[in-house]
This record gives sequence, structure tokens and C-alpha cells, in this order.
Amino acid sequence: MAAVPVFPARCVIWFGQPQASERVALAAAGWQVRSVATDDCVAIGMRGSDQVVGLLDLRSIVPANLARLQALLVEHRHMKLLAILPAGGGAIPAALQPLLAACVETWTAPVALGCIVQRLQQLAGDPQTPVAHGPQHLIGDSAVLQVARGAIRKFAPVELPVLITGETGTGKELAAQALHALSPRHARPVLAVNCGAIPAALVQSELFGHERGAFTGAASRRLGLFETANGGTVFLDEIGDLPLDVQTNLLRVLQEGTVERVGSNRPLAVDVRVLAATHVDLEQAVERGQFRRDLFYRLNVLRLPMPALRDRGSDIMLLAHHFLASFRDRHVTRARGFSSDATLAMERFNWPGNVRELLNRVQRAAIVADGELIGAADLELVPAQRAMPQKMLHDARQVAERETLLRALRQNDFNIAACARHMQVSRVTVYRLCRKHQLALPELR
Repeated sequence: MAAVPVFPARCVIWFGQPQASERVALAAAGWQVRSVATDDCVAIGMRGSDQVVGLLDLRSIVPANLARLQALLVEHRHMKLLAILPAGGGAIPAALQPLLAACVETWTAPVALGCIVQRLQQLAGDPQTPVAHGPQHLIGDSAVLQVARGAIRKFAPVELPVLITGETGTGKELAAQALHALSPRHARPVLAVNCGAIPAALVQSELFGHERGAFTGAASRRLGLFETANGGTVFLDEIGDLPLDVQTNLLRVLQEGTVERVGSNRPLAVDVRVLAATHVDLEQAVERGQFRRDLFYRLNVLRLPMPALRDRGSDIMLLAHHFLASFRDRHVTRARGFSSDATLAMERFNWPGNVRELLNRVQRAAIVADGELIGAADLELVPAQRAMPQKMLHDARQVAERETLLRALRQNDFNIAACARHMQVSRVTVYRLCRKHQLALPELR
């Protein structure tokens, strides 16, 4: 496997205390956030290769700290600066004038996070054309999707396997495409295969190739997926469906970087990065003996959970309008939007098929709708008032489960083994629940 490359870090030195949503949005755009308290300004550590932009958060600045902040910025006078002014506008205090004079742009609170991100990308010299298949193809502004985008940007440059988890239809293949597009291998091929769609008798040949005469019908040598993708990326979708004997050969690829074609005992070196996806709980599959434990540990180096659509709030309607607009670009339809009952029905629906189901329902509704507004019936969704109790019950259960888990973790000082004994479940279950409810243990501790 290739060595881990070194990339210049993009860092925002935030003078003040950023909000959680601001941290998440910047991480999703590929920026680290380093907070510097304005009442205790110290030296700023920077590597020479880092791309650094300073942001003066003046929304809650204490006048007594301005002199100390000014002195620190003089030491880093070549750093580009942005500023957020307090809400309300009005005359700018004279004490702030020297600081603002050094800023390339200022905003008055509240400021849209998109404006900050866009300006940062311009200062970093990003091209106007977005990266093909990049994280921007994961459409949405919800906090959980922003977290996923941030993880993609963090994992993409690292030459390690990534295990993408999530329910069917959550966009795991789009995430894999984004990981490849942002990686050093972006100019090389990315090949995908659905492990559950290949007949068991052909899996070995599809993945690792075969020699002429290796079996009946093998009239010529064939290169497998890993050889074809040499130098690039292999995406193994639904990896939980791989037969156990194939799992053994895949483990060899990850450990040794070699494959053997069917009918040959000569190892061939391959240089690929493996991305894998599954909608099943691989930990449970390991316990049942259906998935190799050593292979799971090899794949589960970096884990990327993709959020379910029902947990993405306003993203549901954002996606619905996007899918309808895309359909209108390609087909003639009277449908131009969604009625209020359709909007309520979509917001209350549980979406077991996630984004893929939403896409299919919107496209079908755009065809069958008689008017300009798509209704709940066109989407084949029940009226919102009838769906609401089920949604409310689901939400209440999720909240209760999360609070119970948090309480148990706190009572046991975030010791996973002790928490598992307290809840009378396995440690694997505790970790799974933490992932489900987006609880970052290092931060909570």
C-alpha cells in the first residue's frame, strides 16, 4: 500500500468561541478550527505549510482584551483576517478600528455560515468549479450531514481503509466517490462492485481474476477488479454478503497487497485503497460467525456513518425540491412544487428507504400529478395527521434511548465496560448506540 501523504492543513484561528454549528460547517468544508480565547491570547503555533486564516469573533469581545489581541495580531501581520461584528450594526467603536482595518472582509451578526465558508475557500485559492463527485454531491445542510462531510474530508487523504455504514439508500456510494475524489488517487480509476449481486461461484473470479482453463468456460485469462483498479480505489458495497472463503483472500489483499488469480498460485502485487460499505451490523455478523473478525478489524480502521434521512430534518424538503428540479430538466411535467399536505407528509414520514426512496417517490409523483403542486396522494404518503403519532412515538423512543445511554455513561465515568454491565448489554452494543446517537466519547470525556 502507498505511504500516507502529507497535506498542508487548512486552519481557521478563531479569536473567540465558535458555536458548535460553526465548527461543524467549517470541518465539512475541510477547515480545522483552532480557538484562541481573547482574554488569554498566547502564541499561535503554525507550520510553514499550513494555510491559515484568522477570524476575529467580536460578537462578545471584552474591551479590556483588545490591546492584548492587537499585540498578538501584530506578530502575525501577514495572516489574512476576517471579522464578525456584533448584531445591531451602529457606529463601530474607535477601539475596534485598528483591528478591522487589517481585515479583508467583515460581517455583522447573524452571518450565514455559507458566506464564511465561501470566503475562506476563495482565500485558500480553491477553483470555482467544485471537485467532480466531491462532498457537495451529498446535498443537505443538516448538522448530521455536515459531520459526515467533515469526516470525508478528514479521511480522504489518508491511505487507509474506510468502512462506510448506514441504512440502505443513505448515499454510501456517493460518500465513497467523494472519498476517492479528494484522495491522492483521484486521477486513477475507482471501481465499485455490489458483493451481494455476484453469484457465489463467480465472486473469486470477479474480484481476483482467473487464468485460462481455471474452470469450465474460462477460455482466456481475465483480470479481476483489484488488478484493473491498480493504483486507484476499490469500493466493495454490501461487503457483509461476501462468502467466508472470499473474505480470506480479501484479507490477504489488505495485509500483503497481493492477489492470486483463480487457477494460479503466483501472488501479484496490487496497489489499491479499499473502501467498503454495509447496511448490516458487522459486529453482530462477527459474533454469529458470518464475518471474519480479523477482516472486520482490518476494514474498520476509519468508520464513516451515513445518517438516515429521517434524522436530517430540513434536508428532506431540500432534497425533494432538488429531485423535482432535476426531473423537470429532463422531462416535461406540469409539477412545479409541493402542496402543504405533501410537505407535512414528507416531513412526518419515516423514510425506511432513505434518500433513494425519496427520489423514487418524487419522480413517480411528478409523472402522475395532475396539477402544478404535488400532493401527498401523488407521493403515495398518508396524510400528515395520521402519520404524526407514529413519528412522534419513534422520536420519543429515540430521545429516551439517548438519555438513558448518556445517563449510564456519566454514572460510570464514561467507562464502556462498566456502562455495559450497568445496562446489562455487551460493550459492542454500547459502542453501536454511541454511533447511532452521534455521541463522540473523546469529547464527552
